[in-house]
Amino acid sequence: MATSLPSRRRFLTGAGAAGLSAMLSGCVTSVRSGGGTAGGAVTLQSNLSSPQAKSALQTVVDAFNSRGGSRVSLNTIASETFRTQLPTYLTSANPPDLYTWYPGSVADAYAKRDLLLDLDDLWKGPDLSRYSAALKRLCSTRSGTKVFVPTTYYWWAFFYRKSQFEKWGVSPPETWDEFLDLCDKLKGKKVEPIGMGAGGNTAWISSSWFDYLNIRINGPQYHRDLLAGRHRFDDPEVRRVFDRWDEARPFLDSKSTALPFQDATTELLQGRTGMMLIGTFFADAVPKGGLDDIDFFRFPAIDPEVPMAEEAPTDGYFASARSRRTRQTKELLGYLATAEAQELYLKGSSGTALPTHPDAKDSGTALVKKGRALIEGADEVTQFFNRDSSDELAPTADTALIRYLAEPEKIGSILTTWQRDAEKIWGK
Repeated sequence: MATSLPSRRRFLTGAGAAGLSAMLSGCVTSVRSGGGTAGGAVTLQSNLSSPQAKSALQTVVDAFNSRGGSRVSLNTIASETFRTQLPTYLTSANPPDLYTWYPGSVADAYAKRDLLLDLDDLWKGPDLSRYSAALKRLCSTRSGTKVFVPTTYYWWAFFYRKSQFEKWGVSPPETWDEFLDLCDKLKGKKVEPIGMGAGGNTAWISSSWFDYLNIRINGPQYHRDLLAGRHRFDDPEVRRVFDRWDEARPFLDSKSTALPFQDATTELLQGRTGMMLIGTFFADAVPKGGLDDIDFFRFPAIDPEVPMAEEAPTDGYFASARSRRTRQTKELLGYLATAEAQELYLKGSSGTALPTHPDAKDSGTALVKKGRALIEGADEVTQFFNRDSSDELAPTADTALIRYLAEPEKIGSILTTWQRDAEKIWGK
């Protein structure tokens, strides 16, 4: 079945500016056109380091190289190392040409420093010119210059094993009270209700809880405004987020801030935890055939008056303005934008992401169909904490949220410190 990005309500319609502002609020502002035509292979710096994703991207690279003409060399970096080193890559004297990363506001800081390549000409081609208006906005600067090529998007939710829920005699909740009841039942069966995976170098997983609680309690527009510095982290509205989190915190597994999400995924798959708030990327760690037993439910409603937003991040590529191989880099980007390349990647990976090309087919599984329906049925869509703010602000969230999980009684001082640290970032 041919697929396209969601068009429901405000997500991908041209008319709903409010629904798109999750994507557009951080649009980038400054780029370079570039003009390098040096020889040699294009260097693609990738953070897709899980085995399935790495192999899938290598398959796409091999397919591109087999076409003749420009060539590409894939350099895969551990995801968390990539995240911390990305500013260094982009500002080096001889940077990699192309990078896996995120569109929207997360690119804003790099574009303001004149580090991103102008891709306007590429977006006039036969594939990208057919992408949705919302994607074009998401991948543009505030002045309208295109700087990003999107290839996939995915969703966040509470994932669980169907066989385990059946074994425990429980069912997915819809409301917050039902969610807490579910946690009580699992705890009564000697099961740790909720896995997290915010340990090691994946502390950023904790931001998913903050994001969802904030958009369920204060709404998606308040959330976007908060991340843009138009509200304060020590506001009473933010304190309400942690009051609700306090209700769920006793049900988090005892290793919440000790295990990275990869190990927390293992705990879930082996039935030691009941469910986990995570993005579909976790499925790269699911053994072959195991996805048939995986299902999910949306983060429960808390206030029925608040629009039901969902986190649905978009992934893809941007290029260095300092690239010495801009022609070859754009040739590769043009290929990555095709339905052929996106389908090839999805077939090699876990297949739980959705392609951005309007003609590309997704995996067609029941899980993916349900995920697509979740996003299409959302009132609004957000990305993720760092994507809706910046890579610079994200560490302030990591510090504040991990400290909260360790010392919840100190939430007042934690939020005061978080606001102070955020102001240093916003003031730059």
